[in-house]
Amino acid sequence: MRIHLGGSSRQSLVVARAALDAAVKGASAPTSSELSSQLFFAADVLAKNTSIRRAFADPARDAASKGALVKDLFAKSLSAPALEILTDVSTLRWSAAGDLVHVLEQLAIEAEASAANVSNELDRVEDELFETSELVVDNFELRKALVGAGTVQAKSALVTEILGKKASASTVKLAVALVSSLRGRSIEAAFADYLFGLANRRNRLIAVIRVATQITEAQKSRLATAIEKQVGQPIRVNIEVEPSILGGVSVKFADELVDGSVSHRLASAGRALAGNK
Repeated sequence: MRIHLGGSSRQSLVVARAALDAAVKGASAPTSSELSSQLFFAADVLAKNTSIRRAFADPARDAASKGALVKDLFAKSLSAPALEILTDVSTLRWSAAGDLVHVLEQLAIEAEASAANVSNELDRVEDELFETSELVVDNFELRKALVGAGTVQAKSALVTEILGKKASASTVKLAVALVSSLRGRSIEAAFADYLFGLANRRNRLIAVIRVATQITEAQKSRLATAIEKQVGQPIRVNIEVEPSILGGVSVKFADELVDGSVSHRLASAGRALAGNK
C-alpha cells in the first residue's frame, strides 16, 4: 500500500478486513458491489469532514458514543452490513485520524473485488485496472484531464467513455471512484492503492494446501468445495507437496491455518507428554 499507516492503524486494518470478510461471506455479487458503494460513500463523508473524522478516531470516546454517532450520521443512507462495518471501524485505534479514510477506501475496493470474484472476474478486473493505470501514465493529455481542474462529473464521464465498452462493470466503477477521490495523491499513487486492495482480496481467496504426496484432481475439488462452504466465496487452491507432513493436509487460508497433518498431531502429542500446552 502506498499510504504508510502507523502501527495502530495497520492493526486496525487487519481487524477491519475481518469484519469485511464476515459481511461478504455468502453475499451475491450485486450485494457486495452495493456494500462497496456504501463504503466509498462513508470514506468520502469522513474525508470531507474533519470534525467527524476526529470524533471517530478520538480514543477518549467510548464505543457506545461512537456507535451512536455512526447511527446518527449514516442510519438513513447505509445498509445494515455497512453500518456494522463502520461501527466496528469507529471503535478501533488509529495512528492518525486520516488513516480512517484510507482504510475505509481499502475496504470499499476489496468489497468490489469480492463482487468480481463471485462473478469469476477478479483476474480480469485486476488486469484491466493495471492496463488503465498504464494508459493514464503513458498518455499525457488523458492524465492532465483526470488530474486537472475539471469537475468530478467530467472526469467520471471520461473514464466511463474510455472503459465502458470493453471493461467489466467492476473495473469501470473502481476507476470512476479513483479519479473522483484522489485526496491529494498523485494518480499513480491512487492506482497503486487500488491495485493493492485488489491483490489483497485475491490473496485472501487463495487456499494453500500442503500435502505429503500429490493428490488427485477429484480430491483437490473436494477440498476446494469444503473450503468454499466455510468461506462463502469462490476460492483458488494451490497445492504444495511437502513430504515432512507425513500424511494428512495442512491448509493455509487468508490469516488462518487449519493444520490436520500427522506431523502436527505428533508434535502436539509430544508437547502434551512433556507437560507443555
